[in-house]
Amino acid sequence: MDMLLIHNANEVLTLQSDTKGPRTREAMSHLGVIENASVLVEGDRIVAVGPLAELEERYSEKVKKAKRIDATGKVVMPGLVDCHTHLVHGGTREHELNMRLAGKTYMEIMNAGGGIHYTTTKTREASFEELYEKTSRHLDQFLQYGVTTVEAKSGYGLDWETEKKQLEVAKKLQETHPVDVVSTFMGAHAVPKEYKGNEEAFVDMVIDEMLPKVAELKLAEFNDVFCEKGVFTPEQSRRILEAGKRYGLIPKIHADEIEPYEGAELAAEVEAISAEHLLVASDEGIEKMAAAGTIAVLLPGTAFFLRAPFARGRLMVDRGVPVAISTDFNPGSSPTISLPFIQNLACMNMGMTMEEVLCATTINAAHAINRGDEIGTIEAGKKADLLILNVPNYKQLQYFYGMNHIDTVVKAGEVVVEGGALCSSATTVSNR
Repeated sequence: MDMLLIHNANEVLTLQSDTKGPRTREAMSHLGVIENASVLVEGDRIVAVGPLAELEERYSEKVKKAKRIDATGKVVMPGLVDCHTHLVHGGTREHELNMRLAGKTYMEIMNAGGGIHYTTTKTREASFEELYEKTSRHLDQFLQYGVTTVEAKSGYGLDWETEKKQLEVAKKLQETHPVDVVSTFMGAHAVPKEYKGNEEAFVDMVIDEMLPKVAELKLAEFNDVFCEKGVFTPEQSRRILEAGKRYGLIPKIHADEIEPYEGAELAAEVEAISAEHLLVASDEGIEKMAAAGTIAVLLPGTAFFLRAPFARGRLMVDRGVPVAISTDFNPGSSPTISLPFIQNLACMNMGMTMEEVLCATTINAAHAINRGDEIGTIEAGKKADLLILNVPNYKQLQYFYGMNHIDTVVKAGEVVVEGGALCSSATTVSNR
């Protein structure tokens, strides 16, 4: 197997901890920083991390054979994990921005035929090939910002054929693109216009027709629903999530984004792996999530773009909720692929520390998509998804905000970004 040695980094952020599972409270601040350290990789796996002299002594033959990358003056950390995106979609919605700037709300735009309904129309019209090419370009951009694993939700079809098309595009990209793509079925993203006034029939269709097919074709690992006034009620959401569990799909929930709607409480009750958004989650819901171990996936880019109140990230961390943060990349409420900028927003607007946002976009984000045993830290046996950053210490990542500090991205042991630019190896997949 090919060997790779990243040597003499100013800092290596291992994110290692004695804590098993997602990190909470003080554990979110433990970055496992090793100064003047190196990382040895064999194939697609991490062999060891530590001082160069120690690696040369313990693994002398492997080190001799290794291709070397000099990380002097730089920071090395795990690849970023974007655990909430609406990656596969047709069209764009820049025409809605002036409406929003003029004071129109998210729900007003959607109820007028924009929002999710507009993107649904464009996604239904797009061919598989068009969606594949567009999404592949976005994954290239994610990679250049240090994101090595992405969750991708469906939900812009709202009919079986288009939902299936979205999930098949994500599945094909998981096979062909260096970025790992983890799929979530979200047929219950909105009630399609053709079911207006007959919402229960659509809920029944999701449960009786879509969910069995998703499971049979193995197109997704998770099942998500938009629990919100004017979309799906808590009871409808419960039915959809419980039905998904019967088919082996792990529940997630869009909760308490626009109005308090007991979504956080529902997430805890159905044992969802995560509740997402939570801009207006109640104190009781936060306490229940902490008790249940439900991960809060917070999306500060959405609050920023919608000019809405930010989720209470500081409170959630202090109350013992495991917190992850994500871009929520989508064409309407968060059209960004810059997870580093989302880290900046979480620090500046949600009261999270520099250390907590790094935890929230690596190991906690990995646990939010059931990948915590495979990625999110730098330790022996884990997948070699690694970043080399053009900063001498990790604190500069938030200090110099709104910037892309990526120098090199290693995905599954392969260098796919070098000097900030995509390599030819980024167009192929190895060690999948």
